[in-house]
Formats: sequence, structure tokens, C-alpha cells
Amino acid sequence: MNKELWEKAVAFHGHECPGLAIGFKACEAAAEKMGIGVSDDEEIVCITENDACGVDAIQALLSCTFGKGNLLYHGTGKQAFSFFDRTNNKRLRVCLKPGKNEGMDRIQWREYLLNAPVDEVFTFSEPKLDLPEKARLFQTVVCEICGEGAPEHKMHLQDGKTVCVDCFKSYSRGW
Repeated sequence: MNKELWEKAVAFHGHECPGLAIGFKACEAAAEKMGIGVSDDEEIVCITENDACGVDAIQALLSCTFGKGNLLYHGTGKQAFSFFDRTNNKRLRVCLKPGKNEGMDRIQWREYLLNAPVDEVFTFSEPKLDLPEKARLFQTVVCEICGEGAPEHKMHLQDGKTVCVDCFKSYSRGW
């Protein structure tokens, strides 16, 4: 385990925990299996299937962030991360093997995650999702109800007015 990188992830996240260790180990697995490192722009993309502690390790160590558009959320709740390298088209889905922590307390589980071989901790497969397009810039459109701006692709047309997601009243007849 690279202690310096662990400390970087802990500093970003705020404390040590098993969840952070899962993300840390996922980064280690991606680096080992794909040869990836820090993403200056959008070269490395991560689609996370959870919004838990491990995502902070992805941000701190690989520089995949929501702001740059190279960290995307696909909420299955699984401890799984799909990594894509735009420079060479490599892709890998890393998923935590279930049940490994039975009989362990939080500290034992964290230490196991940090020190076990990646092949013991995760399953590896082809990502189920496609590599998303690069982040795009959109025009800001002002909502005709609240007066706040939002990107054009998030706006709706309702009663002849352009409205934001918050002001839009959805319509459904039950199916």
C-alpha cells in the first residue's frame, strides 16, 4: 500500500474509514490493471455506481471530479466503479466482492482492504455503460417563473414558458 497516497485520500475525505479504503483500493486496481494515474482534464473518466466515501478517493487520487465532467454518477448503490482511459480506449469495471468483511470490525475491514491483493478484493469486468462523451458547454437560459439561470439542456417547455427543473410540474396519468 502506498502510504503517501492513502494520506492524501484521508486528508481530502477527512477521516479514515473502510468506505474510503474501498475507493482507494479501486484506484489502486485501476492503476495496476490499466496503467492510469491522475487525470489533468478528461483523459480518465470514472462512472461511480455509489455516492459513498470511496468516491472521495477517486477524486483525490485520480482527479476525476463532477466539475471537470469526468466523474459521473450511476446510482445502482453497488460498490462498483467503471474506469475509462480516453487516450488508449482501455476500460475496466471494478466491483467489490460481497461478504469479505464477515466477522471483521471496521478497523480490521479497513486494514484488510488496504493490504489485500486487488484480485482478492474485487471482481473485474467490461463496463456495462459506454464511455460518455466529453463534457459540453451549454447556453444559460433564464427560467420564466423563478428568474434563475440553468443550462439549456435542463430546461422544459410548460404552458408556452421555458422553465427550470424546480419550477416544472410533471404530468403523469399513472403509467
